[in-house]
Amino acid sequence: MIWNSIPFMTTVDVLIIAVTVYAIWRCQLIGPSKRPSAPKIGLRWIALGLLAVCLFYFADLASMYVMPVATSMQEAMELMGTLHRNLSWLVVLFAMIAISIGFIELRRTQVELSEKNELLADLSSKLAKFLPPQLYNSIFTGTHATRVAAKRKKLTIFFSDIANFTDTTDRLESEELTNLLNQYLTEMSKIAVRYGATIDKYMGDGIMGFFGDPASRGSKEDAIACVKMAIAMQRQMRELQLNWLDLGSEKPFQLRIGVNTGFCTVGNFGSEDRMDYTIIGNEVNLAARLQSHAELGGILVAHETSSLIKDTILTEEEEPVSVKGFAHLVRVYRVVGIYDELEQDGRIIREERDGFRLLVDLTKGDQASAIAAVENVLARLKG
Repeated sequence: MIWNSIPFMTTVDVLIIAVTVYAIWRCQLIGPSKRPSAPKIGLRWIALGLLAVCLFYFADLASMYVMPVATSMQEAMELMGTLHRNLSWLVVLFAMIAISIGFIELRRTQVELSEKNELLADLSSKLAKFLPPQLYNSIFTGTHATRVAAKRKKLTIFFSDIANFTDTTDRLESEELTNLLNQYLTEMSKIAVRYGATIDKYMGDGIMGFFGDPASRGSKEDAIACVKMAIAMQRQMRELQLNWLDLGSEKPFQLRIGVNTGFCTVGNFGSEDRMDYTIIGNEVNLAARLQSHAELGGILVAHETSSLIKDTILTEEEEPVSVKGFAHLVRVYRVVGIYDELEQDGRIIREERDGFRLLVDLTKGDQASAIAAVENVLARLKG
């Protein structure tokens, strides 16, 4: 019979041993553990069951090749038959019980891990509400150090504030004020997140944010994104004002925004027990001062910011302002709008070619003066 063929049975034994050893190795049951959080008890039961199978087939091989050396082949075959009849069922039963217990323990651990993962996910979603999205992502990906540390970096800083907030709120009940303020902060925060701002903090009715850390798209792109965000906020504020007027507000909130670009110190400040991720420096103070000099519903930017955004956003230089904490007058620029949007609205005419740039502001002066100026340029080019 085929079961009495020693070469065949040897092949079967070696194959079973090889598969069992491979299963133990693949389950990380031997050698260095690559899964420190693996459920050890369940895996040890599975290993014990697989080891019993392995030992049984090693004994089977020994009865075929070692016993004939000490006894006759006939006695060896009888011993092998006795081994299969009396011991195989016991080995299989023990292996099945051990492996079953192991899988039960694994399943129990899986359920516990699922419950803990749900708890951590819920905690994580709650924690995300207290951190800027960029900071939250960098912490959970391990790219942000959780120690007191800071660095110098070029950032574009944003400050917004509601003008005459105290005078406006004196006429409101606390519940009504809370609803208006939360609605305002919610809408502004959505815009900030959409443009990629890192919201540093809310200061009552004010918002402080910056571009350039933890992630940066380059100083120019950061400045453009910041000013575009400011424009979107002023546009959204005008819509909120209309809604508030419909609800009976006598003096809807009006927003002032200041933007500055420069080198700041950014990082974790505080102690090892409690840290605050923020920015400090003169450039931060300048952005806050610019906000206070901006007109109602306006955006005021410093000279470097204006230089970075000049190819995308139209600004107009205004009279230099005296800023507290700065010895010299500061050059400031009023943001008019985004070139593409102004052109679509028919407020400007803009043409650009290599070595040539034409910008006509149709909201200033008259068309006759603009035509005369263009004809003068044409005459000089032809001459």
